[in-house]
Amino acid sequence: MPSITALLPAYNEEISIGSVVLRTKQYADRVIVIDDGSSDRTAEVAALAGAEVLRHEVNRGKGAALKTGFESLNSDTVIVTIDTDGQHNPSDIPRLVAPILAGQADMVNGSRYLNGNKKDTPLYRRLGQKVLDLFTNMDSGLSVTDSQSGFRAFAWQTRDVFRFGQKGLAIESEMLADAAAAGLRIQEVEIGVRYDVGNSSEHPVAHGVRVLLKVLHDMELRRPLYYFTAPGLLMAGAGILMGLEFLRTFYLGGSLFYGPVLFMMLLTLIGSFMALTGVILHSISRIMLEFKSELVTSGKANHEKSYVAGKAARDN
Repeated sequence: MPSITALLPAYNEEISIGSVVLRTKQYADRVIVIDDGSSDRTAEVAALAGAEVLRHEVNRGKGAALKTGFESLNSDTVIVTIDTDGQHNPSDIPRLVAPILAGQADMVNGSRYLNGNKKDTPLYRRLGQKVLDLFTNMDSGLSVTDSQSGFRAFAWQTRDVFRFGQKGLAIESEMLADAAAAGLRIQEVEIGVRYDVGNSSEHPVAHGVRVLLKVLHDMELRRPLYYFTAPGLLMAGAGILMGLEFLRTFYLGGSLFYGPVLFMMLLTLIGSFMALTGVILHSISRIMLEFKSELVTSGKANHEKSYVAGKAARDN
């Protein structure tokens, strides 16, 4: 059975980091805290609690911290990511890793809202989550119920799948999109959460808008039919309807005005161009994703061959 390694990205969490590390050590063989340029004693407290500590000299964002954590691993292990503000309960780790250990999943997403639970979530949080879930699922083609969860588990062979292009909190949505593009088997399990701990320095609305914009930007190449073709068809359709109305007016002897006619032509031309652009980009993105999926499949096969060869060598 592979070991379990917990990665804890942290930024100015000296108050909660010690207890999170101690509780996580009960369920993980190895606990690594990535101190993302904290100005307080986060790294010192984490080390005193028994964690391995990796440090960024300056704050680079959660995505960069996770990238550092993933790149530090060099042996077969189940990877768990957990936030360090105390909202997540490390006792959920066994439930999170169970589908991976059973060979049923490559990635497990811890969900606060599975089966309609967590009705005590503040309304503004849930509304924002619904919007981010909608667009993240459109981007990834998944149907997860908690796209912004930082409590997840990953099989060892998935570590090279993720781009870590988003350095900030949009990393949660990006990792789901990357996992879906690579054809990983993704499951969700129910987790608990506390809202009476952890105080983010960023306004929740500003944070939500920033993540949404990052997801929409990611859709530009990943889901061009949504990003270009759908709005393009709407624009072209509106232009065509305007044109038909102008023809009816002209047929009945009415007058046409230069401004509205020019606007109709622009709507039709720009909409048609956007729709065609989306179709072309969709074809290109499919080819790119298929190529990447083949690389991941090849990596899995090589990993399995190495594992079998190593086991045979140990048996001999």
